[in-house]
Amino acid sequence: MRIFSVDALSLLPLADWLALALFFVGWVGYAAFARRRAATRPSILGLTNRARHAWMLRATARDNRVFDGVVTQNLSSSPAFFASTTILIIGGLLAVLGTADKAAELARELPFAARTSALVFDLKVVLLTGVFVFAFFRFTWSIRQYSFGALLLAAAPQRDEAWTEPERQAFADRAGGVMGLAAESFNDGLRAYYMAFAAVAWFIAPWAFMAATAAIVALLYRREFHSDVLRLLAQP
Repeated sequence: MRIFSVDALSLLPLADWLALALFFVGWVGYAAFARRRAATRPSILGLTNRARHAWMLRATARDNRVFDGVVTQNLSSSPAFFASTTILIIGGLLAVLGTADKAAELARELPFAARTSALVFDLKVVLLTGVFVFAFFRFTWSIRQYSFGALLLAAAPQRDEAWTEPERQAFADRAGGVMGLAAESFNDGLRAYYMAFAAVAWFIAPWAFMAATAAIVALLYRREFHSDVLRLLAQP
């Protein structure tokens, strides 16, 4: 076991291992940080979830909910598009693995690209493939959650049926919560796309990988907690 661990560690230089560790710490750590941060200060997801709750509450007062169904369908079309695109990307990356030697030679011809073996090149492609596989699962889960929200919306009582204000609020909490979970899953998939750009920088050099990871995390933080659209959404 010790010999295996030493051999595994020798596959990559120390700088590459540090860059890889920073990538996963930045990705997973930022996701956990953003979730905790959103509980204490406004965020894009938190403010849009508030709008989703208001949407579901107003839907209970409408006789015709065709408009609400159209909105739900439009919201689910974005993760459906990204899920389809992700399948194509995964297929392309798997094809690259089948021609690793030629692809590695092409990568070494890039300006400032680090010279690596075909095995290390495969590891980089596998990392990218794993990122997009994760994104695919999050996008498809988002689609399913939107379908659950559509079912709740379709099963809601009509406006003229007898239901109390607490029941309307409870429905808005439940249906709005499902829509919010769908949006969160979609957000996770988009975040994976952003992190994939950082992983691409690994083909250049480990220092570029680390710099790209830090830049992507900073960009995500700025857009989720300090963007212009956030200030507009926060207005009463």
